[in-house]
Formats: sequence, structure tokens, C-alpha cells
Amino acid sequence: MTSLPSKNIWIQRQQCPCGDWKCYVSYEGEAEETSIASQLVRNDTASSEAMVAPYVGMVFKSDDDAFEYYGNFARKNGFSIRKERSRLSPQLGIYKRDFVCYRSGFAPAKKKPIGEHHRDRKSVRCGCDAKMYLSKEIVEGVSQWFVVQFSNVHNHELLEDDQVRLLPAYRKIHEADQERILLLSKAGFPIHRIVKVLELEKGTQGGHLPFLERDVRNFVQNRKKVVQVNDALLTEKRENDTMELLEACKATKETDEDFVYDFTVDENDKVENIAWSYSDSVHAYTMFGDVVYFDTTYRSITYGMLFGAWLGIDNHGRTIFFGCVLLQDETPRSFSWALQTFVRFMRGRCPQTILTDLDPGLRDAIRSELPSTKHVTSIWNILSKLPSWFSLPLGSRYAEFKSEFDALYRVDSEDEFDLRWNQMVSMFGLGSDKHIALLFSFRASWALSYMRVYFLARMATTAYSKSVDAFLKGVFSTQTCLRSFFEQVGISANFQNQAHLAMQYMRIKTCIPIEEQARSILTPFAFNALQNELVLAMQYATSEMANGSYIVRHFKKMNGECLVIWIPEDEQIHCSCKEFESSGILCRHALKILIVKNYFQLPDKYFLSRWRRESSSVIYEDNGTQNVEDEWFQEYQCLTETLFTESSITKERSDYVHCELTKELTRLLNEVRNLPETDGVAMDLTLSPTC
Repeated sequence: MTSLPSKNIWIQRQQCPCGDWKCYVSYEGEAEETSIASQLVRNDTASSEAMVAPYVGMVFKSDDDAFEYYGNFARKNGFSIRKERSRLSPQLGIYKRDFVCYRSGFAPAKKKPIGEHHRDRKSVRCGCDAKMYLSKEIVEGVSQWFVVQFSNVHNHELLEDDQVRLLPAYRKIHEADQERILLLSKAGFPIHRIVKVLELEKGTQGGHLPFLERDVRNFVQNRKKVVQVNDALLTEKRENDTMELLEACKATKETDEDFVYDFTVDENDKVENIAWSYSDSVHAYTMFGDVVYFDTTYRSITYGMLFGAWLGIDNHGRTIFFGCVLLQDETPRSFSWALQTFVRFMRGRCPQTILTDLDPGLRDAIRSELPSTKHVTSIWNILSKLPSWFSLPLGSRYAEFKSEFDALYRVDSEDEFDLRWNQMVSMFGLGSDKHIALLFSFRASWALSYMRVYFLARMATTAYSKSVDAFLKGVFSTQTCLRSFFEQVGISANFQNQAHLAMQYMRIKTCIPIEEQARSILTPFAFNALQNELVLAMQYATSEMANGSYIVRHFKKMNGECLVIWIPEDEQIHCSCKEFESSGILCRHALKILIVKNYFQLPDKYFLSRWRRESSSVIYEDNGTQNVEDEWFQEYQCLTETLFTESSITKERSDYVHCELTKELTRLLNEVRNLPETDGVAMDLTLSPTC
């Protein structure tokens, strides 16, 4: 009986951004699965001599372990096995297992209906007596399986290595290959072409896949039958779940008037796209909405919907949630609606910079809807695709190509980038490669030489990428209906934005007055970044030019020098590395010049408000709808943040607060517990969902 999947399954998008149906992107887990399967095949011959044949008295922890062991032994010796009989006991459960050669026994005779023609299929069973029988015993309270009978005598010819892999027991289509086969079938590829594409992608010789062409044909035909049966049911389930999601949004709006959502309907008046954001997300955006990451990595297999999340980074370096959207397709029209809706949610304010995946349709939508916003393609999304694109065509030269690509990403000038790009393409013979052409067309959004002046707020880093991955895994940890998914998004967003910060003692490393000043103003995250630049500034030498500018270079490195321009009358400093323009943190080169010029404090404008300690509480200032109880909570939160800020300056302060705060809170708690539990006035101290 065919049934719908009970879970709403989300996977990473596999379709390649180049737009070619024949092309897809594999991810780390899928690559490992394929490589493990290939490695097992390669290791079969090498390890066959080392495997011990089963023997009477051999012990296994379970019958499954025994079957796996016997199966591996069988494959390495030219046959396969099957489970034959088992015996059941009320006390022990299954206590006997019989495993036999696949050619054991004889096929039962079948009666042929008169007048009908049937194809006679010869049975492979020939009465082979090879077998392994097991019995379960309880030893010191632990169940164990013992081999009680074993025979490796066959009455038929055993198969060679290149033949045994074709037995039905060993022909498996792994999940990653299943997804690829369905994708190619949907694109109209005939079965024999699908097999050829898989052979080319895996780099195997013709006929050496772990499955046959007829296995692929049977898989596609069976899957099509399931799809046909489930299609109507799935459409109905999708419509019902989408309406439940819409009702959940309406209910949330009634309890939190600052919650925002919007949706579109198709020509049949069915919900098509839906987006939402929470009140605290909108307030957080007023402070930290200068840079936004729009993640479109995941889509639902069950509903065919794309999930997009708008994320940012706060002054403590944490990922914060701004909003999300579910889209029915990945067209520029759908992306345009999503971007329009997001800007409307955020009260008409566009971000300075938006980071996205490599997607031509999304790029076109950003150009149309956010013309003044700088578009950046996150480098980690590009690097994750390089193995799928180039490891197979380049083979052993892929490592060399990857090294050259990494160096090219960091070149200083646009002209140098274009020159070295052409040299790299020529060196590796990639002139006609569609992925190289795609990357080059996007170069202004990912190569550092083109985007050094874009403000990124330290979001184009590996650490931020890992933080985003962790957040998304939290969102997709519960794969259920859309209403439950909506609730899970709220829980994950609320946890992410309201996570408590561990108290951090910020140690001074240089004894430079600028460092003391920064520690009193910046959050630990921003202070650590500036402190690191201050420490490294000590390793740089300066040379003054005739025009008053400076050349700053490392004392060991002859290349990589930077030009620093200092304008004393305006207290302005500019470095050719553009680190301050990119992150909002002064670079080591600029700090070196300021130290040389006897600056004991940095001008206030070089401490951006988004990195200051007090920015944590600013996001609540315009929330005029907070009730009295919420205002009391915010006042308490502000006091505690100030206390932790002041006490983290020195270890003496930190130790004092830790000791005294424990005593005072204990005293206060005891006094509160002595007060009456009710005074006839109900107070609602439950905070509304925030994110």
C-alpha cells in the first residue's frame, strides 16, 4: 500500500547554478557515501586473504553481525547468501538462524494455466549445501550467537570478482545516486544515457557501476508509479499544510501586533509564497541590518518549496535572525517578491550589503529590487562547489588548481585578477568550461580585488559560515508539517537572538593606551579583533613618502606592503587594504601609523556603533508597544548588562562581582519568598516570542 511520507524532508539544493539539468552539486556527506562504496569495491580483492572463514564455535554479538560477516565472506569467495529459517521461543525470542548459499534448495514447480504462454525462467537454485547455522545462548546475562554448523562445500562453480558484484544481493543504488537518477530522468534522459552520465561522473569504466542498467530502469519505473499514486494526495497535503501555516501566522499576529507576514496566491487562489518575521527581528535590524545574509540552501522534498532565511551578525559576533520565506520556485520573479517583502518588513530600509549563494536568478532580482545594495557571493558557497565542478575533469591536478584559485581570490588589483585568471584558465585547459565562465561572470561579487570596499561586518568568514550552519541545522532538526516547522523556526530564532553571553575577562596584551580605550568601548568580539591587529602592528615597519603618505610592510616579508594616508587636520586615516571599510575594525597598518604619531586614543568615529557594548540594548528603544512588565524586564536586563560590562574590565572587579552578586541575589531571593504569594493582581511576566 502506497503512503505519503510522514515527515517534511529538507535537503540541500543539488541543481547546479549553471542551469544545466545534466549538472548538479554534490555535498560532503554524499561524496563520502559514494567514496566509501567505491573503496569497499576496491578493497574486496586486497582483503579477501585476510578474512577468516566462519567456523563452529565462532561467536557474534547479534544475528545481524553474523549475517554481515558471512555475507562479506561470501562475496569475497564468489557467491551470495540468503536467510532461510528461524526458530522462535517464548523465553529467548528468535534463538535459531539458518543462513544458506543463494543456490541452496530447489525452486517449487509452478502450474501453468492452460492456453496462456509464459516465459520459462530457469531457477539458479541447484540444491547447494553451503550454509552457516547459528544458535543463541545467554552467557552471564548477555545474549550471544554461536556458529553450530558450517559448510563451505558448493555443488556449483564459484564466480570471479568481476562476476560476483553482479549478483542481486550486491547490486545497490545508494541514496545519492537515486537522487541523481531521478533528476536526470526528470530532465528527459533515457536510461542508457543516465548510466553513461553516472559512469563519467564517477570516473568508472563502462559496466563497472555497483548496479546494472536494468536496476536503474526498474528503479525509475517503480518510483514513477509511486509518484503517480501519491501526486494527488501530496497536492492535497501541501494545500492543507500551507493553510495551517497561514493560520499560525494569523494567530501569532493576534498575540504580537509587531509580528509581520505576507503571502501570494496563484491563479487557483492557492497559497504560493509566504514570508514572516518577528517583532524583535525588526528591532534588531535597526541596529544590525547593515549587512544581511540571504541563505537559500535548503528546499523541501515533500512540498518542493525553497526555504530562504535572512540572517545577520550582532555586536557580539552572533548570528541573528531577521526573517524567512518559503518559495514555490527559484525564478527571478519569486526572488523579487521575497526581497520586496523583506524590505517592507524592515520598514523600507535596504541593507548596505547582501550576501547570497551563487545564483543567477537571485542576482538578477537583487539588481532589480536592491539597486543601491552591494551584492556579495559568499566565498564558502563557492568553495563547496569546486570539487563537484573540477575534481573529475582535472583529476590529479585538482589540488594544484585549488591552490591557484585560493591565491587568485586574494590578489590586490582587478587588472591583476583578470590577468592571472586568464593564465589559470589556459594552464588547466578550462577555456570552454561552463563553470569557469559562470565564476568569471560573478567575479565582481566574490573576488576580493573587486569588493574590498564592501562593508561585510566580518560575515564573510569561516566562523560565521559555521554559525549559520548550526542555526539552520537547529531549524531543520524537527522535520514535520509546515505548522510545526513554523514553530521550530520561532524557537530557533528566539534561542539564537536571546542566547545568554558568558562573562568574558578581556586581558590586555600590549599595554598600549589605545587597547585600554577599546576595551572600555567595544564588545569582547570586536575588541579581540582590534587587539589582534594591535599585536600584529608591532611587526610592521613604516616608511614616509614625499607626499606625506606612508608605506607599511612586514619586517620579514618583502611583498604585501600597504599604502596608508594620514590626514591629521581631519583625524582621518586610510589604508589600501580597506580592512576598516570591510569590517569596521582598524587594520594593523593604520594602527601602526597612529602609534607612530603618538595617538593614545582613537578618534571616536573609528569605533562603529554596531560594535559598541551599548548597542545590545539600543535595539529595544523604539519598541513603544512593550507593556509595563516587559519594560521592567528590559530595565533589569540593562542593569545586568552594565554590571557585567563594568566588571569585565579587570580581574579584581570580576572576582568582586562574582562574590558579592551571589550573596545579594541569595538574600533577595529569600526575602521575596517570604512575601505573600498573591495580592489579587495578576501579572503576566511571559515575554512574547522574540528572534
